[in-house]
Amino acid sequence: MAARLVAGVDSSTQACKVVVCDADTGAVVREGRAPHPDGTEVHPEAWWRALLRAADDAGGLDDVAAVGVAAQQHGMVGLDDDGGVVRDALLWNDTRSAGAAADLVAELGGADAWAEAVGSVPVASFTVTKLRWLADHEPRAAERVAAVCLPHDYLTWRLTGGGDPADLATDRGDASGTGYWSPQDGAYRDDLLRLAFGRTPVLPRVAGPAEAVGTTPAGALVSAGTGDNMAAALGLGTGPGDLVVSLGTSGTAYANSRVPTADPTGLVAGFADAAGGFLPLVCTLNAARVLDAAARVLGVGHERLAALALSVPPGADGLVVVPYLAGERTPDLPHATGAVHGLTTRTATPAHMARAAVEGMLCGLADAVDALAAAGVRGERVILTGGAARSPAIADIAPALLELPTAIPDSAEYVAIGAARQASWSLLGTPDPPPWPVPHRTNSPTRSDASVRARYAAARRHFLERPEPDA
Repeated sequence: MAARLVAGVDSSTQACKVVVCDADTGAVVREGRAPHPDGTEVHPEAWWRALLRAADDAGGLDDVAAVGVAAQQHGMVGLDDDGGVVRDALLWNDTRSAGAAADLVAELGGADAWAEAVGSVPVASFTVTKLRWLADHEPRAAERVAAVCLPHDYLTWRLTGGGDPADLATDRGDASGTGYWSPQDGAYRDDLLRLAFGRTPVLPRVAGPAEAVGTTPAGALVSAGTGDNMAAALGLGTGPGDLVVSLGTSGTAYANSRVPTADPTGLVAGFADAAGGFLPLVCTLNAARVLDAAARVLGVGHERLAALALSVPPGADGLVVVPYLAGERTPDLPHATGAVHGLTTRTATPAHMARAAVEGMLCGLADAVDALAAAGVRGERVILTGGAARSPAIADIAPALLELPTAIPDSAEYVAIGAARQASWSLLGTPDPPPWPVPHRTNSPTRSDASVRARYAAARRHFLERPEPDA
């Protein structure tokens, strides 16, 4: 008897990935990929075309019984009455709404009020801030917006035929990143939407974790889908005591939780997960791109960059890179730039720069793990994933800086696999997601030089103690 197949889609910032898996075991049968345009604003039609190309590259979806979509969180997609796209979607990494975020925080009465309302304090990444920016800067476009959805909502809607915006659906995980859906209450906060946008457009229905929201023209079930971090947690099979540190375009640290979090410092976003629980998360804007930039500056490939980084001692003899190359989200410094401290005749070498870049990126993620612990979310091990996790330098240095055993799963598209696992859950109708295995290896922490993080903290303090420049 032929295995039943399910498909998972990962529509990330950089590309669309499609995996086709065995519905029962999770074994990847085939996969495909297609690139996305560069930039911080993209027409959603580009995502749809990339999905079709990636699906074709994966051998098509005609033989799958169910499909699920995961995508980058927060992006603002505005549709008109007929379902047409009003303007290019503003992505999570578009920081033009930083001023709008500050205004909204003040207008509601401060960070405490936002944390109590939706579990998170909005920054420029959040959809709610982008809606305020649109209302303030492009009022004619704002007037045409009849419905607002997220990237994964849009692609799920297109898979089920599109057409009427009233048919849009989302899940609680991705909805929790908008800034106007409350994980604590499990409901939209229309008052916050009106505060930001002046009115309440049509919003996607929030489906249950294992719910199918429609079918494709070929008859495959379409699951509710979710945000990329929530799907990665499903794909990695995270459980109690697991902290995930993901090194993609952005860097994230998160964990499943049975209770919601509400951090008034704004460091921890109190998201929901894709399985009925919660997913407190800390996000930085700069992760794999830091290694990309270092490799470009040094004129080497990533393999050589890792070798250089491992050729000098921990701390790079005092050289520190604060890698705010695209501004920063945590801490909230959207207009910051990167900085190098401790440059001397001794440390002015490619190897020292390589080591400092790796350590700077990881120190930012170690701070994220500390923020989770301060919010009551502690782990017994770190699951290190994302493209940059494949670097030998990351595998060697991360356990010492994170100060926890570090499990590195076999290389795979875990966001897409998580979307496929959710699709299988919808198909099988089981109480819990199907138990798909995740092979990994574990590195234990070596003796850590505390001065590495201390020097990084001192360098970072320069940013925290000076006012942000105007955009």
